[in-house]
Amino acid sequence: MASPSALERRLGPLDAAALIVSNVIGGGILFTPPQIAALVPDAALFLSAWIAGGALAFAGAMAYAELAALRPRAGGEYVYLREAFGEATGFLTGWTSFVAGFSGAIATSATVMVFYVGRFAPAIASGTTWLVVPIVPGVIVLTLSPQTTTAIAIIAAMAWLHRRGIGPGRIVGNLLASLKVTAFVLFIAIGFSWGMGTVANLSERGTVGPTGWLLALIPVMFTYSGWNAATYVAEEVREPGRNIPRALALGTAAVVLIYLLLNALYLYVIPVRNLAAIDRSVLDVIADRLLGAHAGNLMGIVSIVSLAASISAMTLAGPRVYYAMARDGLFFARTAIVHPRYWTPSSAIVAQAIWSSLLVLTATAGALVNYTGFAIVLFSGVAVAAVFVLRRRAPDAPRPFRAWGYPLAPAIYAIGSAAIVVNGLYRAPGPTGAGALVIAAGLPVYLVFRRQRQIPKPKPQNPDPNLF
Repeated sequence: MASPSALERRLGPLDAAALIVSNVIGGGILFTPPQIAALVPDAALFLSAWIAGGALAFAGAMAYAELAALRPRAGGEYVYLREAFGEATGFLTGWTSFVAGFSGAIATSATVMVFYVGRFAPAIASGTTWLVVPIVPGVIVLTLSPQTTTAIAIIAAMAWLHRRGIGPGRIVGNLLASLKVTAFVLFIAIGFSWGMGTVANLSERGTVGPTGWLLALIPVMFTYSGWNAATYVAEEVREPGRNIPRALALGTAAVVLIYLLLNALYLYVIPVRNLAAIDRSVLDVIADRLLGAHAGNLMGIVSIVSLAASISAMTLAGPRVYYAMARDGLFFARTAIVHPRYWTPSSAIVAQAIWSSLLVLTATAGALVNYTGFAIVLFSGVAVAAVFVLRRRAPDAPRPFRAWGYPLAPAIYAIGSAAIVVNGLYRAPGPTGAGALVIAAGLPVYLVFRRQRQIPKPKPQNPDPNLF
């Protein structure tokens, strides 16, 4: 059966919005609030960081909506950066997505998910190690254990599901997203209605410097990251000029509201200074205080569903970037092939799963995600700036949707992103510098792919008739 030349448009606006919710609400909201509280030990300013991050995310989503409606192709910001700033810039965002952005986040989420699964299957959470192989002695070690094997099984199961078609992936993704949102909404309602907390915690004061507040926006924006998920599957959304803006607005607004209410609930139960001292899932601690000692198992199930939905969404979205890169000759050619039966970029899905599994085995995913967290802010800010470039370069191109608040809202997002990145380089030069090196490592890889693309392929020769 011949391979189709393009992906199939089968997703509606609610499907794409569910992808956003699943992609955003994952492990971040379980672990980043203490880090943010440590940087911003003031209740009002703590919440203001989440409000500012939500406003920036929504402004960015509306700018992406214009770009996706203008160029409704698979790949998200890879497409926009390539067209506005050149293919090298586009490649670097795709490279970062493959190395850490999607693959690293999938590996990290799968590892955390195993921790929660271990509550109900203790053998998985045991400290048993089956095999240790030093790759770079003292730096990178491959470890085979019940935990790593289970995490890889989760990654493989999601890859198998999404490889078999956009239909099965959509059904499972929508179900997990619905369960996730329902669970969080019920938890918030029960917490404020019957929880043992005090409103006084919401007015606790503390000393916060402007650079600390800006630095806190990096983990905030990382926790919000994924609001652009619908743009990665733009080539599979019906009537993208209308439905992608709807999905971005609906999905991002839902996430912002849930995050604000969750963080308000955290402060309602625990003062901001005590929140900063938590070294495990905030959801578990809050559930224990609200619902008793046995609530941890209940929230463990909620966390498993939430993480599974996030892994599912990233397994769907990420490969569309590599598929788009390969189609332009900037990634392995096989990843540009659409499966003849399932109409999915199956090789790209498999490639992402393999790399994620290697990150699990070498326990390097967490470091990569931490190092490149600022890159999410950097590339999204540059992508939003592409709105200005493409409006100037192609002013008469049909735009089914125009960014709300243009030029002010996109400008605020781009400037805010630049300020967050510069502040991160100044205040945390080590991790941010390491992330910059990871991104820069993509330049020689880009040159290799570009050179291979430029090498002329040999023309087939006519066979010698005397050989037959």
